[in-house]
Amino acid sequence: MTSRMPGSRRSALSTLRPPAFTGRLHDARTATAVGRWLGVAFAVCFATGLISHYLQHPPDWLADDLPTRPVWGYRLTQGLHVATGLAAIVLLLVKLWAVYPRLFVWPPVRSVRHALERLSVAVLVASAVFQVLTGLLNIVEWYPWPFSFVPVHFAVAWIATGSILLHIAVKAPEIRSHWGRRSAGTLALPAEDGPDRRSLLLGAGAAVGVVTLTTVGQSFTPLKAFDLLAPRHPDHGPQGLPVNRTAAAAGVSARGLGEWRLEVVGPRAYTLSLAALRALPQTRVRLPIACVEGWSVEAHWGGVRVRDLVERAGVWPGSVAVRVTSMEVSGAYRVMEMGADYTDDPLTLLALTLNGQPLSLDHGFPARIIAPNRPGVLQTKWVHRLDVL
Repeated sequence: MTSRMPGSRRSALSTLRPPAFTGRLHDARTATAVGRWLGVAFAVCFATGLISHYLQHPPDWLADDLPTRPVWGYRLTQGLHVATGLAAIVLLLVKLWAVYPRLFVWPPVRSVRHALERLSVAVLVASAVFQVLTGLLNIVEWYPWPFSFVPVHFAVAWIATGSILLHIAVKAPEIRSHWGRRSAGTLALPAEDGPDRRSLLLGAGAAVGVVTLTTVGQSFTPLKAFDLLAPRHPDHGPQGLPVNRTAAAAGVSARGLGEWRLEVVGPRAYTLSLAALRALPQTRVRLPIACVEGWSVEAHWGGVRVRDLVERAGVWPGSVAVRVTSMEVSGAYRVMEMGADYTDDPLTLLALTLNGQPLSLDHGFPARIIAPNRPGVLQTKWVHRLDVL
């Protein structure tokens, strides 16, 4: 019995190993080629994600200096963020397929150095998969986890980026050897792999193209006719615009707006009825509204400039921030602040109309904020109070 134990152990351990793939394309050249694309996608995602995060949650030193131009800036950066994030899902799957045998080498640890390398790869894979998965679920607004999406997604983005940089540093010699078709390491690979590798890379590129074409129309409206897979279409919704959070979800009802008043708090505090607000000088602007989920669309907005309301409260608008309070019952963005640059911008409105019609209840009736180069989640709806800070 004793003599059979080693064999039994080997048999038991072998059943725990993942299935083996013997295809020749599980090689460094294929992994490097896909890794170049994946690295670009993650770099764009990370940079545009930082822009989105700091526009939504600016640190104190930046709060009063957020750029309001170009007016379509956030529309571009967040559209790129979501588009490259979706493309990264395809590329990450291909990359993991290419390196699959190396993820499950046996024995799993050969030395301390090997253990540290394996640990760094585990962190890289886990953080990358976490980012693309949670990002995808955020686009469709499904949150099956117990944590808050924004801070966790932001924190893991730094972990993933650090892991990628560390992985590139560790694998730099191997990457260099397989970077191009004429690299020394690549020339040593079997020539018959060339057609198969090209087919794989073309297939991956085609899949990225299809995913992009069928989703990017939610933000790049010239392609909206191909918007088949995105959860939002730029023309679908009340008054021809999508809606993320309805009045019912926010706990706002038409009955509760019967006695609505706008309260402006400042050195010369005042209150306005809807009729009085409509009687003030009105401004009409064309601005995009762009949401963090990746959809955006331009529209004509009409209303009163926030700077005029602030000035009427006895304060020069270019020197103050404004706290905006919604009638929402609850929500992370029920109260938001606009820095001095937004407050003073002539395009920042307390909007009353959308495309020439009074706002629908789901779009923020009776009044909402619309400002240039600003995340949609901060374009507060159902506004009833402005505090001049």
